[in-house]
Amino acid sequence: MTSSAKPTSEPGAVAASLDVSTESDTLELHGVSKTFGAVRALAGIDLTCRPGEVHALVGQNGAGKSTALGVLSGRVAPDSGSVSAFGVQLGDGDPRSAIAAGILTIYQELTILPALSAEANVFLGAPPGKAGLLNKREARRRYVELCRSIGVNPLPAGRPAGDASVSSQQMLEIMRALALNARAILFDEPTASLSAAERTVFHRLVRALRDSGIVVVLVSHNLDEILDLADHVTVFRDGKLSDSRPTAEWTKLTLIESMVGHHGSDTLDLARALEGRAPRAPAHAAFQSSTDDDVPLLRVRGVRIPGKLHDIDFHIHAGEIVGIAGLVGSGRSTFLRALAGAQRPGGGDLFVDGELHRWPRDVRAAQRLGVALLPEERKTQGLFGAMSSADNVVVSDLSAVSTGGVLSRTRLRRAAAESSARFGFAPDRLSQPARTLSGGNQQKLMLARWTHRRPRVLLVDEPTRGIDVASKAHTLEMLEELAATGLAIVLVSSELEEILAVSSRVEVFAHGHHVQSFDSRRDTFDLPMVVHAAFNNKENAS
Repeated sequence: MTSSAKPTSEPGAVAASLDVSTESDTLELHGVSKTFGAVRALAGIDLTCRPGEVHALVGQNGAGKSTALGVLSGRVAPDSGSVSAFGVQLGDGDPRSAIAAGILTIYQELTILPALSAEANVFLGAPPGKAGLLNKREARRRYVELCRSIGVNPLPAGRPAGDASVSSQQMLEIMRALALNARAILFDEPTASLSAAERTVFHRLVRALRDSGIVVVLVSHNLDEILDLADHVTVFRDGKLSDSRPTAEWTKLTLIESMVGHHGSDTLDLARALEGRAPRAPAHAAFQSSTDDDVPLLRVRGVRIPGKLHDIDFHIHAGEIVGIAGLVGSGRSTFLRALAGAQRPGGGDLFVDGELHRWPRDVRAAQRLGVALLPEERKTQGLFGAMSSADNVVVSDLSAVSTGGVLSRTRLRRAAAESSARFGFAPDRLSQPARTLSGGNQQKLMLARWTHRRPRVLLVDEPTRGIDVASKAHTLEMLEELAATGLAIVLVSSELEEILAVSSRVEVFAHGHHVQSFDSRRDTFDLPMVVHAAFNNKENAS
């Protein structure tokens, strides 16, 4: 069960009700450098974040912005340089001193404990009461007070936090920061999992925090959001500051140019294409000669999952990229999971090369049929964070690097290097644990894994979520290159522009129904038509 945050008053009440100083003290980095092994993450960074300002940090994956955020939060110790907060120099790599100084961080992966109540989550680490004992009456009073302060009631105080939506859990984390007397709140990709309506509520709250005098630092790959919400934007590139100026002096394209530098012509071309400019010629254009008489590589008929999918028919040919568009809850990801063997349907037929097969009982059975899934949640469902990048690549098919059941480390390293090189994955990163990689490099690693196994159908769920514009462009280009080799790709993305940029066919889902199909071989279609199909069929499909 989920719960959405309910407004209790105007979010602007934060400025009036929170006791936050408006003094001119700042949060600063002075000459900060940091390396991870052979990788230089930061090189002599100077940064100043002011109270009453939303300061956005942007850049490609691996540019250094998240490392800078880690240094500000005390989670990452710099090799050189220092951090000062409100006139006081902080200890290196000491999160407790950062929190004591009033610096709180809210990450993309939230830290809510789902079994605990909403109020218990808010007061973790600082329970109202004496000698570390919780005073329930005082906790309830302060919880209500904090709800009034932010203008939102995320969840009844006694309800388990796990009942709340992602948006409401994020509100609980903001309340926790305020309960700890935050003077600076650092946000890492805060809206990546939020709906448009939830983003609007979040934006109002961030502006209210800013207006109360709190230092707000925002890391986001959503450039439209940055331009709308931030007061100042600093661009990182290759571990250095590329540029830093007020938001009014930036446009989307100047941000991209600053992020990618003079070597980014391909990225800029794609950015312009995604903004509705010159269309791109897909690398899999040879597929356009296929006819409807060809036997599909994969076809499903009458797929049903009670309450989620309703008699879905679908097919895809070798070398084709088919995009699945739809609103949140339309059944897109559920359909991919069913094809991948991760969720068994209640009914339906599956054909490979025209031959009827039993529906795969699990993911391994689907892989034996040549169907592989690149999941949306890379960190929790795709990667083994503690394992090396090389191990993450070959784990999809250990038999290829083994003899008689004995693993060959030499063959493993060679296979991992070969599979990852085509995606521009740096060889010196193969020894790094996967959890230390940027989002863009983690996505390259997942693609390399399935290239190593050589599936025939690749199901790709939200491949560009949480990665920068250059990595997005590279990911889409990689999908096109894979399709050109004959791989069939089913693409689910909330970014409809990306679906249209690479797909030869777009299938629209609404409320678990397949409601419309657009085929480039016979239809002329654009973004407004696809959006109209998804929204207009919302009631008809219910």
